[in-house]
Amino acid sequence: MDYFRHYTRESFRTTPAGRKIAFSGTDENPLWSAPEQDEARQTRFLFSLGFGKPYVDAFRQRALENGSTVEDELLASGLVTTEAYYGAFARFLRLPFTPAIGPERVADLNDLDTQLTEPRFLRLTPLNGKTVLLIVPELARMELLKNMLEQYPHLSDELAVTTPQAMRSAIWKAGEARRSAETRQRLFNTAPQHSARITLHGQQGFVGGVLATLLILSLLFYTQAALLYLHVTLTMLYLCTLLFRLLALLHSPAENDVATVLPLPQESELPIYTVLVALYREEAVIGQLIGALERLDWPRSRLDIKLICEADDGATIEAIERINPGPHMELVRVPSSLPRTKPKALTYALSGARGTFVVVYDAEDRPHPQQLREAHVVFRDQPDDIACLQAPLIITNASSSWLSACFALEYSGLFRCMLPALAARGLPLPLGGTSNHFRTAALRRVGAWDPYNVTEDADLGLRLHRLGYRCGVIRRQTLEDAPTALPVWLNQRTRWYKGWLQSWLVMTRAPFATARHMGWIAYMVFQLLIGGMLLSSLAHPLLFVALAFMAMAIRENGADMLLSSQGLLFAIDVLNIAGSYTIFVLMGRSRMIGYERRQVGRRWLAIPLYWLMLSVAAWRAVVELKTSPFVWNKTPHVPSARNSA
Repeated sequence: MDYFRHYTRESFRTTPAGRKIAFSGTDENPLWSAPEQDEARQTRFLFSLGFGKPYVDAFRQRALENGSTVEDELLASGLVTTEAYYGAFARFLRLPFTPAIGPERVADLNDLDTQLTEPRFLRLTPLNGKTVLLIVPELARMELLKNMLEQYPHLSDELAVTTPQAMRSAIWKAGEARRSAETRQRLFNTAPQHSARITLHGQQGFVGGVLATLLILSLLFYTQAALLYLHVTLTMLYLCTLLFRLLALLHSPAENDVATVLPLPQESELPIYTVLVALYREEAVIGQLIGALERLDWPRSRLDIKLICEADDGATIEAIERINPGPHMELVRVPSSLPRTKPKALTYALSGARGTFVVVYDAEDRPHPQQLREAHVVFRDQPDDIACLQAPLIITNASSSWLSACFALEYSGLFRCMLPALAARGLPLPLGGTSNHFRTAALRRVGAWDPYNVTEDADLGLRLHRLGYRCGVIRRQTLEDAPTALPVWLNQRTRWYKGWLQSWLVMTRAPFATARHMGWIAYMVFQLLIGGMLLSSLAHPLLFVALAFMAMAIRENGADMLLSSQGLLFAIDVLNIAGSYTIFVLMGRSRMIGYERRQVGRRWLAIPLYWLMLSVAAWRAVVELKTSPFVWNKTPHVPSARNSA
C-alpha cells in the first residue's frame, strides 16, 4: 500500500537544466521520466488500442478545452468501452483484470464513500489467504505505475485492475445499509429543528391545542362575536396575501423574462456537473428523459448523471439498462426503506456526487440544452453565499384541458414573476421540485434534503436562507407537462400542500429565533408566501359562504347595510375574490409569450373552479398530515407529444 501511495501522490521536480519532470517515490528510489517521454509512450499505448493520430490529437485538444484528461475524453467519446480500455491497460501492466467486484468482499470501512467520488484503489477482504488491492490506473501516470511494478515485481501478486464503474457499483452495494440509515437520520440527529420527522413539537402542540380549544369555546358561547372576529381576521390576512402578490406583479424584474435570454460566452476549463434524477415507476418516460439529458450542452467528460431508482423498481431499472447509456450516466439503486420519498433518494445519491455543482431534474423534464452553462456563468460571477439557482418551469400542454391551462398560468406566475421578484431583493425562495442548481459544498453543509418532507424543494430553499445562504434565478427553462386528469392533479397537489404545511410547522417551531436568523422582513415574507398561500387555499370556500350570508342579509334588510361595517367587510371579501383571480391571471399571462397565451386561450375562465379544487387539495393535505404524513403520492408520467427542448 505504501508503494501505491507513492504512485497516487505524484509531484514534480526541476532538473538542473530547468526542465520539469514527473517524480514519484523516494529520493533513494526515484521513479521519474520526462513529460515528453511519457506523452510518447501514452500515444503508443493509444495507438495499440486502434486509435490513429487524428483521434489522439482530438482527445488532447478536447481535454485542454474542457479541463479534463485524454482518458476522460476517450471514454466519454463512446469509441471504446470502459471494460475494453481498462482490460487493455491491465494487459499493458501485466496485471489481472477484474471487470466485476463481489460486494461481499468490500468492507464498509470509514471513508469508503470517498471512493464513490474519486475511485482510485480498493482493498478487498482476503480470499483463500490472498490479499488483493484493486486499482483504477490513470493514463497520465501509466509510466510511473509500470516503472514501479518493474522495480517492485512482488506487487504484481497483490494488484489487479478494475473499472471505475465496477468499483463504484461494489461500494454502493457494500455500504447501502449504513448509507441508507445515515440518509434517514442525519438531518434529524444533527439538526432536529430543521427536520419534519416530528410533525408537531411539544410547544407547538400545546399552543395549537390551546388556540383550538379557545376557538371552539368561543364559537359555542359567543357564536356571533366569534364568527365576526374570525371573519375579520381571515379577511384581512387574505387581503395581505393579495397585496403581496400584487407587489410581486408590479415589481418583478422584466429582464428575467425567458424571451430576453442573452447568448452565453464560450468557456473552457469546465467543472464536473452532477445531475440527479430520482425515478420511481418511470419506465414509460426513460427514453425521453435520457434523450433530453443527452442534449445538455456540457462535455460528457465533465458530466456525472445519476439515475436514482428504488432497488425493487425492476421495470424502471430494466428500461435504463436496455438503453445502456454511456459511462457519464450511472444507475444508483436506493435500498428499500421508509420513508419512500424523492428527497431520501436524492440525499442517498448525493454521497457519490462528483460535481462542483448539482442540478435536480424530474423524470418528465426537458431542460434547455444550455441551462447548465447559464447556471455555471451565474455561479461564477456571484458570491459564494448564492447557493442555489432556480430555472423556470414552463408547461407545454396548456391546450390539453382547463386544468393544464390553469396549471400553466400558475407556473408562469410563480417561476417567471414571483420568484424573480423575491430573488432580486434577496428574500427566501420556495424552490420548485426540479431544475434547482446547487453549489455541492453548500448543499452538503446545510444537510441536503429532508427525507421526511414531501415538498423537499420549498423546505430546502427556506432552510438555505435561514442558514445564511441566498437563492437566485436563471432564465433558460425546463419544459414539463401538467396533469390533465383531475385525480392525478389532486393527488399531486395534496402532496404539495402537505409538504408546505410541514415546512410551515418546521419554520414556526421557534418563530422569534428563526426570525432573528432570517431577518424579520424575510420571515414576514415567508409567512405571507407559505402561510398566506395555505390560508387562502383553506379559507377560499369560506369567503363564498360569507358572501352568500351577506347577500341574504342585504336582501332582507335593504341596501343600506352596504354602508355599515358589515358592508365594508362584504366589499373587502368581494375584492379578495375578484382581486385574487385577476392577479393570478395577470401574473401568469404577463410572463407568457404569445404562443403560450394562445394555448391557454379562454380557459383562464375556469380559475374559480381551479381555486376551489386547490381548497379541496389543501383540506385533504390537513387530513393526510395527521394520518399519513410521509406518504408520497406518486404522479404518473407519460412521454410528451412535444418532446423537443
